[in-house]
Amino acid sequence: MQGSLNTMKVLVLGGYGNFGARICRALAADAAIDLVVAGRDGARARHLADTLGGSASGLAIDCAAPDFVQALAAHGIGLVIHTAGPFQAQSYAVAEAAARAGAHYIDLADGRRFVCDFPSALQHAFQQAGRVGISGASTVPALSSAVVEHLSAGWQRLHAIDICIAPAQTAPRGKATLAAVLSYCGKPIDVWQDGGWTQGLGWAAPERVTFQRLKPRVGALCDIPDLELFPARYDVRDRVMFRAALEVTATQHVFAALSALRAKGLLKRPERLAGLLDRVSVLADPLGTRLGGMVVRIEGLNAGGRTAQCAWHIAADHDHGPEIPCMAAILLARQLASGADIPSGAHTAAGLLPLEAFAPEFARWGMVTDLVDGAGDAGDVHLPVDTGARVS
Repeated sequence: MQGSLNTMKVLVLGGYGNFGARICRALAADAAIDLVVAGRDGARARHLADTLGGSASGLAIDCAAPDFVQALAAHGIGLVIHTAGPFQAQSYAVAEAAARAGAHYIDLADGRRFVCDFPSALQHAFQQAGRVGISGASTVPALSSAVVEHLSAGWQRLHAIDICIAPAQTAPRGKATLAAVLSYCGKPIDVWQDGGWTQGLGWAAPERVTFQRLKPRVGALCDIPDLELFPARYDVRDRVMFRAALEVTATQHVFAALSALRAKGLLKRPERLAGLLDRVSVLADPLGTRLGGMVVRIEGLNAGGRTAQCAWHIAADHDHGPEIPCMAAILLARQLASGADIPSGAHTAAGLLPLEAFAPEFARWGMVTDLVDGAGDAGDVHLPVDTGARVS
């Protein structure tokens, strides 16, 4: 399972892709890791590995090939990081192969069924292998849960959780990411609302969302694991909501229109438009900026039993927003490579990392974080509050 002496061989599947390359760049300099950039295109994998230097190597590998398990074992892979989405329609074949090859596994999935069903589907395989399998090591639910637990520490009860991600217009998107978000455009989504389960349509009915360092945007419902995991995990009384707010309002309304067409049965598979939308979306770039962010708001009863509200904001400038979905996988990979004691078996990433663990990564990319109480006063979130990001 090891690479060189006292190192772990970490294979990043889709390692030259939008997220995979970011993870590879972060892990390449880690002394505890022998990095393998992997994917179907061996030339691209080797080219990126050559630019990274050190012990990084490139490998042509097909996760759908019948000898995938044998290839992982033959190369002594200790950890597979799966970045090759979208995950909404994927099976657990890569995770199962990792377990069979005696390797740990981490993915960046944000598909609701993929992440929520992962522990029950893979628990036996990873326990038998004595390895760790983690799904959802991304913005949701890894970072979102870390924020909720930080904000609500000591509280008596949570009444509501509202999350909104606001990507920068000019940040790299990618066909796979668009296919993932379009897959639930216009589909009924189960949502915990008013203390019970109801349904809303994906990307329909945009609503205004405010941010600490971004201009207000309109955000619409997206289907993510948090909507299902958080009501029970945090015993939320009233509401769990997740929205995405695109920077150019006209683009948000395009998604709403696609949602309406699908709901009426006039558009069967919006995700098939991912390639086209990826190409034409650049036309809206002059209307946007390089600044994106995220907000997590909670309501409930604080430690003193009083009704309270607070929110955590992050602003990421210079198109650095796509680094955020990679951070949890990077942090967890480093933990596994250093021998951290994570129980064997299959887990979602919810609650595996404290918010403080992300602080060095936020600082590395000049991201700004703010804590705002219910009265609108900024407070100390115990993270870097001014690390130099441009927010004007």
